Amino acid sequence: MSDSPLFLGLDLSTQGLKAVLIDADGAPVHESAVHFDRDLPSYGTTNGAIRGPGPGEVTSPVRMWLDAYDLIMERMRAAGVDFSRILGISGDGQQHGSVYWSAEAERLLASLDPAHPLAEQLSPTAFSIQRAPIWQDSSTTRECRELEAAVGGAQALADLTGSRAYERFTGTQIAKIRRTDPDAYNATARISLVSSFMPSLFLGSIAPIEVSDASGMNLMNVLTCEWDDRLLEAAGGPELREKIGPEPAPGGTFLGKIHPYWVQRWGFNPECEIAPFTGDNPATVIALSTPGDAILSLGTSTTFLLSIPPAETAPKRFTTSHLLTHPTTPDAHIAMLCYKNGALAREQVRDQYADGHWTRFNELVEARPVGNDGLMGFYFPLPEIIPPNVQGNFFFSTSPSSSSPSVTTLSESAMPHDAHPRAILESQFLSIRSRITAILPPDAPPLQRLVLSGGSSLNPVIQQAAADVFGMRVFVAGKEGAAEGGAQLARYAWWRAQSGGMGTFEEMRAMDADADAARKRCVAEPKWERERVYAGLVEAYRACEERVVQACAVSVA
Repeated sequence: MSDSPLFLGLDLSTQGLKAVLIDADGAPVHESAVHFDRDLPSYGTTNGAIRGPGPGEVTSPVRMWLDAYDLIMERMRAAGVDFSRILGISGDGQQHGSVYWSAEAERLLASLDPAHPLAEQLSPTAFSIQRAPIWQDSSTTRECRELEAAVGGAQALADLTGSRAYERFTGTQIAKIRRTDPDAYNATARISLVSSFMPSLFLGSIAPIEVSDASGMNLMNVLTCEWDDRLLEAAGGPELREKIGPEPAPGGTFLGKIHPYWVQRWGFNPECEIAPFTGDNPATVIALSTPGDAILSLGTSTTFLLSIPPAETAPKRFTTSHLLTHPTTPDAHIAMLCYKNGALAREQVRDQYADGHWTRFNELVEARPVGNDGLMGFYFPLPEIIPPNVQGNFFFSTSPSSSSPSVTTLSESAMPHDAHPRAILESQFLSIRSRITAILPPDAPPLQRLVLSGGSSLNPVIQQAAADVFGMRVFVAGKEGAAEGGAQLARYAWWRAQSGGMGTFEEMRAMDADADAARKRCVAEPKWERERVYAGLVEAYRACEERVVQACAVSVA
């Protein structure tokens, strides 16, 4: 129907702003995009960011984001979008980035004039800092150590917030600004994440930070979903509690109706409501999965996102992984593992041992037995994140045992030439499986589906290896992305409101099952005799990985 409701999702990533419209059944009906470097070249960004002036500093101009909002609205209107049909708006922002509002911001937001674009009215006066620190910034190592020390160390901080201190996380960014630019910090009335800056423009007032994206700040208790006073004090002093705003907002709710500016300038429906925006990783989870699913992104790097359903026992927290609050499901969480050596390492093995061809690589994998006769290979051309700071190639022969597996270190020449392709797949996947086992609560329900994305996701041998190692049915994602996840969050808030505030995100998505099945196809089923082999290799893998960590520690020393 031409008058049926639509829901808008906006994704403000490092390199651009994307808009996706979905209908009441969850099907995408429109997409527009703005590329910062190409479409807004006057800001002088490279891949959407500006490096410097200090070592490790990376920022993006906030005014550029305001201009992108106007430009994407122009493109949607030119494409014939009927803004009056949009009944809900949500979205996502690049995680960890932060925006610093001045004391004038609330007045300026509330009094937006539809005759003028956003940037003209808000920049620079609404902001105490004109360039937002973003996730690529690595200039806060000192603040990381100080924040960890404030609560008793890296593991204590991970137990509290879901992650150890990271340079890109918002808490340490705030602490650095307070230390190096106290005038700007004192002039800051409120601090937003990129994801809460975005709905503020639609609301005409500063929005609260959303609960899942707040997990990427090192400031929120990941189990209670409330700000931690010790961390607020350590990062920003007693005044940060007021600057950070109210307790984090849950998903599935509306923050308020759209500001008249958008109704009069663009023709939005005055009844359109604004839901909290989340981070890009949680939004991707929303687009691709539900609790009980996992996402494995096999790109240049490897990212594993695991939706953990609610359980009596909280998931464990580690210094080598992240635990985020789930954006729609109370007491559910998202575990995130990030590896630097993904496709790069696989391609190096392909080039060195499989004549540079994936066809030959696949043949060699299938020619070797599952478990590779106990041979394991670790391939880290770049310094790795998990385990941290290991680099180089390492090879072992193992005799699996549930208690104390036997491990013998091998030279590269002692490793059979044809064993490398299977070795890299098994070691990369066993690294993840060994950590899933540790993270998941003992009473957690079994995982259901593994959704693959990224360049290697279409390789049938890699698909089957993933099914066998993880013991899960493997699906390949369509074109779903973070912006669509944002639109689904808007639709969910609207759907719940229609149902009197009742109903779960999973119940809403269950009604989309046929459409979802058409967009995601099952490409591999686990072969359970193989899964049992891999279950028996987890302890051997851990023993080998510990040898790698020890070897790299000795070489550094």
